[in-house]
Amino acid sequence: MSPGILLSFIIGYFLVLLVISWLTSRKASDNDTFFIANRNSKWYLVAFGMIGTALSGVTFISVPGKVGAATGDQFEYFQFVLGNAAGFIVIALVLLPLYYRLQLTSIYSYIEGVLGRWSYKTAAGIFLISRIIGSAFRLYLVVIVLQKFIFDSYHIPFAVTGLICLVLIWSYTFKGGLKTIIITDSLQTLFLVSSVFLSIYFICQSLHYNIFEAADAIKNSSYSKIFFFNDFLTNKFHFAKAFWGGLFITVAMTGLDQDLMQKNLSLKNIREAKKNMFSFTAVFVVINIFFLSVGALLYLYAARYGIKVEKTDYLYPTIALKYLGVIPAMVFMLGLTAATFATTDSALTALTTSFCVDFLGFGKNKDVNSKKMVNTRHYVHIAFSGCMFLTIIIFNSINDGAVVSAIFKVASYTYGPLLGLYSFGLLMSSRQVNDKLVPFICLVSPAICYYLSTHSAQLLGGYVFDNELIIVNGLITFGGLLLTSKKSERRTDQKSVSFNEAGI
Repeated sequence: MSPGILLSFIIGYFLVLLVISWLTSRKASDNDTFFIANRNSKWYLVAFGMIGTALSGVTFISVPGKVGAATGDQFEYFQFVLGNAAGFIVIALVLLPLYYRLQLTSIYSYIEGVLGRWSYKTAAGIFLISRIIGSAFRLYLVVIVLQKFIFDSYHIPFAVTGLICLVLIWSYTFKGGLKTIIITDSLQTLFLVSSVFLSIYFICQSLHYNIFEAADAIKNSSYSKIFFFNDFLTNKFHFAKAFWGGLFITVAMTGLDQDLMQKNLSLKNIREAKKNMFSFTAVFVVINIFFLSVGALLYLYAARYGIKVEKTDYLYPTIALKYLGVIPAMVFMLGLTAATFATTDSALTALTTSFCVDFLGFGKNKDVNSKKMVNTRHYVHIAFSGCMFLTIIIFNSINDGAVVSAIFKVASYTYGPLLGLYSFGLLMSSRQVNDKLVPFICLVSPAICYYLSTHSAQLLGGYVFDNELIIVNGLITFGGLLLTSKKSERRTDQKSVSFNEAGI
């Protein structure tokens, strides 16, 4: 497909987002609108829009690609998805009631009340670092695709491509913030879901399958194994590792992450927030089944027509953009763009919110919507856009997929300490941590986990860690907090909000 057509398509797509941004922010663009959409969002829009944010371009490209990976992944990712679903239920029943009880704008404000100021800043800092790296990594993967299939044709440098993407995202989020994103993410999720279904249709058409024949082909292929119960020690695909890892990763990286929780906090009350989370969970599980099905069909297509790619991540874009025709190529680009920018726009808003509330004290200032405060928020938003751009450039300069993936994985380790911090706050209300030691504990824990992940086979009799490592990470943090804490009779209003207040 012509790079010019793809480029025109993307430009038109962003013009639509800019129009939505103007419509949603023309009457109000203060900080309450930007941070929490005036707590007046519709639960069904939030639930649907969260699908695009939760999936990202990594899921869109990598999940189908890994189905036929040499490591034998097949449909094992669905075990992880089931753990995700269980984690979303825990969030709905435990964390959301807590956040609504305290009427939080930044979820890390809770930590200040139960553990202390240093703990609070540490939790917020962990989020900022992790989200910058994680979101930049996701955007980086998609910028590579745009560069390869569009911008290389115009001899535009990679740095300019990355800058264009971030400027476009900034342009439709800087004013309306969360209020705009809830609408644009719903639209982008619609594009994402439609592209998945349409991709299945176009691939089936090329393979001369009807829907029932496609289902049988997938079922009878060598890609359809879901559950792995053999060899618990050395098999990283084992069901227990995938499920429990998926559960705790979801609690940590969604329930303790300002990005996705900020949307939930924009709803009117806890009842709507729970309704949103349960609806989102059901759609999330179903859409991942279709992503895996796309992967199996892509490999069947590649086998029939002798298509080979150097990386599994290139399989979907290569077939969609070079073999299926103009309409399928546009559908793919629509889905990829929607998945990526739904994640990045949301992340930029959450980063700006967390820094303004947690480090600049916006939540403690009564005049939060003053012109000075709004201008400060604009500068912070620009600064985080710049940080993400620099991170993408660093990833590209490394030019080593294994190293970049390792950096992303290390960033994911930092959510383990958040799991430990919140668990300690909820479970150990009678103990007071040594607040100034908390930053060191939260640095030591992921470092130990990284060492374990690379030496577990030697240290633990052949055991290989996968996603369940986050549980160990949280336990190490919890243990460090417990060892350095002391019994305390002092109970603040926030400290009393434990499991009972959370509705458990």
